[in-house]
Parts: sequence; structure tokens; C-alpha cells
Amino acid sequence: MKSNPAIQAAIDLTAGAAGGTACVLTGQPFDTMKVKMQTFPELYRGLTDCCLKTYSQVGFRGFYKGTSPALIANIAENSVLFMCYGFCQQVVRKVAGLDKQAKLSTVWSVIKSILRKDGPLGFYHGLSSTLLREVPGYFFFFGGYELSRSFFASGRSKDELGPVPLMLSGGVGGICLWLAVYPVDCIKSRIQVLSMSGKQAGFIGTFINVVKNEGIMALYSGLKPTMIRAFPANGALFLAYEYSRKLMMSQLEAY
Repeated sequence: MKSNPAIQAAIDLTAGAAGGTACVLTGQPFDTMKVKMQTFPELYRGLTDCCLKTYSQVGFRGFYKGTSPALIANIAENSVLFMCYGFCQQVVRKVAGLDKQAKLSTVWSVIKSILRKDGPLGFYHGLSSTLLREVPGYFFFFGGYELSRSFFASGRSKDELGPVPLMLSGGVGGICLWLAVYPVDCIKSRIQVLSMSGKQAGFIGTFINVVKNEGIMALYSGLKPTMIRAFPANGALFLAYEYSRKLMMSQLEAY
């Protein structure tokens, strides 16, 4: 059956949503620790201390605070991301001739607080640093993933890889992404938190303040939970994406 571009895009979109869901459910506790250590490094002596303090203050649910907005954001982001990824794969195949700090308890209280203080533009604090992170970051993300898949395939088709090589490849992609862009992500988190207290210094200003007052290593606060999270979360992301995509493609071909 000849591939329909619109159907192919819908499949990649849906598979990306499945991957985004798996990524959040797997990695949310570590992401919570990462953000806490990035934005309030003076409060925690390390990952273990951060985990113990979080648990003692709010219990186990504290590790999953912010899951709802994270799910919404990741589903939206990965749907579009993997639709573009699928499109780029098709283009490459054609070119290559292979066409075949405040306590804000709920999402709504955060939304109302931002709207009240800054209006709709408040949702875009940290946008420049986000772009600086995403554009080069995904180059390393998909580059690491595809190189790892090629390594594990070893002469076979990459589509024949089992779940373990896929998860390992996804983990490598995640590690590559975060090692490349982590300082930028740290600045982004600082900008977003500072904006809640009415302080806005921009990307360059925030970067200079952090390095001047806390040292260069402050840009790597929370790196350990991020690295620990990268393997299972991104492994689950790519596993869910590849298998749900494969399932939908087989159903389409059968139809």
C-alpha cells in the first residue's frame, strides 16, 4: 500500500504522544529533583538530600508534583517533534534514493498567578533560552539515537531491533542531549522562577549573575538526577514511539 503523507503524519503524531506519555510517567520524579536543584541549589546538598527533604515535606506525591502540565507539554511537544522526525526521515530517504519557591499547589493556581502578574506574555519567560536549548539539543538527541541504533543493528535493518537495544539507544540520545545543553536549561529554569518574583534579567543577565555569584558549577546543579532520568525516560519514550508506530503501520497495511 502506497504511503499517504497525511496518514503517515497522523501516525507519527500519535506515536509521539504515546512516547511523550511514557517519558513523563517514567522520568517525572527525577525531573522534579532536577528543577529543584537547579532553581534552589543552596537548599540541597545533593540528590539524596533533595529526595529526603521532598519526601519529608510532602510525601511520595511530592515527586510527581507538576505531572499534569508536564504530560500536556510533553504530549504536545513530542507529537509535533516526532511528526517532524518522521517527515525528515522521509526527506532524507528521498534525497539518498532510498524512498522505499512560592507554594502553588495546582496547575490552575500557577496559571492564574502568571496571568495576574504578567499577563499572557508571562507564559513565555525563558523563551530565548528554550530555543537555544531545543535547536542544538535535538540535533544531539536524534543523532545519538540514530548512531546507537546503527551500532546495535550491525548490518541488519534498524527496524528489526528489539526493545532492549531501542531503550539503550533512546537513553544514549537523552544523555547526548542533556550533556550538550544542560547549562542553557539551568538558566531557563532560573529565568522562569525569577519571573515569578518580578525579577527579569534576561538570558545573558541571568547567566552572568549565576556565574559571578555562584560559580560555573552552578550551571550544572541537578545534573545527576538528569543523567539518571535520561536513560529510563528517553528509553521509554523511543520504545513507546517505535512500537506504537509499528503497530499502527501494520494495521494500516492490513487495511
